[in-house]
Amino acid sequence: RCSSESGGGLVQAGGSLRLSCEVSGFTSENYAIGWFRQAPGKDPEGVSGISSSDGTTYYSNSVKGRFTISANDAMNTVHLQMNNLKPEDTATYYCAADRGPYGGDNWYPLFLSGYRNMDAWGKGTLVTVSA
Repeated sequence: RCSSESGGGLVQAGGSLRLSCEVSGFTSENYAIGWFRQAPGKDPEGVSGISSSDGTTYYSNSVKGRFTISANDAMNTVHLQMNNLKPEDTATYYCAADRGPYGGDNWYPLFLSGYRNMDAWGKGTLVTVSA
């Protein structure tokens, strides 16, 4: 199982970027894909997640209303549309996937709590937002 990200770059505050994540090896399974980010000197932060079983999505309070996570029907490509970017969004963004079960109500905290043991992590893509 593996995942890989793309789409990072440099953008001015207020601008937009769209990150993409491709996962493989998770066919016919209940799993979730999430985006995390880590700024220099800071702990990793969960940004958003989506469940393969029912498509439920979650967002951190810091990005709610500005970021949108989506997936194709096969749930092997996940996008993170980031609008109204702020300098504090500057970080390396990682895609992670983990076998579940994940779905229904309140699965996201469980998903976040297991971030050190995810089944697949990407290598990250850098997002830099200038003021």
